Amino acid sequence: MRLFNNIKSIACLALVIGAVSACASAVPPNRLVDYVGREAVSGPSVADLPAQRPIRTGLVLISDTSAPDAAPALPDEAANRVAETLRDEINRITPFAIQQILPNDGIKPGGDPAQIVEFGKKHGVDYLAVVVLSSTEVEYPQTIFLAWTAHSQPGFRRDNWSLAEVALVDVTTGKTLIHAEGRGWATLDRPAAPGINQWYPVVWLRPSEPNWRWWPPTYEGAPNTLRVIAMNQAAKRLVLHLQGAWIDRLRMERPERG
Repeated sequence: MRLFNNIKSIACLALVIGAVSACASAVPPNRLVDYVGREAVSGPSVADLPAQRPIRTGLVLISDTSAPDAAPALPDEAANRVAETLRDEINRITPFAIQQILPNDGIKPGGDPAQIVEFGKKHGVDYLAVVVLSSTEVEYPQTIFLAWTAHSQPGFRRDNWSLAEVALVDVTTGKTLIHAEGRGWATLDRPAAPGINQWYPVVWLRPSEPNWRWWPPTYEGAPNTLRVIAMNQAAKRLVLHLQGAWIDRLRMERPERG
């Protein structure tokens, strides 16, 4: 009987973990299509890879907060660092040579790829890496423990789910050559009021790395630290998935001869 109960408990835990994973994979929802259009990231409209190398490209970063449950955008300095990191990584793993990071001075959600074409021509680029960052958060009461002992006090837990997406677009046609996404999540625990800075606030990489933690420099700035950490995780996964997407495109262009 005890064995049956143990098996039942394990099955229930697996179901819970599966449900959390499924939820995390859909939160926040994809936003890239709201800027480049759904057809631009579907199979039939994928553009052919250009023959010349390197592929001269510009990059524009869009911080999307248009969804009803969107979290605040990253601070400008943090967003700029994400853009620079993605520029360097894209240049490293693909033949796309991003020469400039362009200011977003007119690209808006709406799913019209014509605005991407207009934007690229305005800035004199033939190809454009459109990067969209978005995130959502939820905060709820949480009892926190001091120094992980029995002494506790009221506090809050805030979960952040972040999404980084990119499409490499042919400005001439508005079609996408490759696209990818990466998701990241992190948790902020903080007391209801400041004053126990030795232990809180603290940011965790739950559930992927439960032993990893980071202490924000200030109580007030802790939510921004949470957002930066979660988005950095998303950007890392984006780079990995983009590399995989590029390899897949190469296989499509050069099928093995058997």
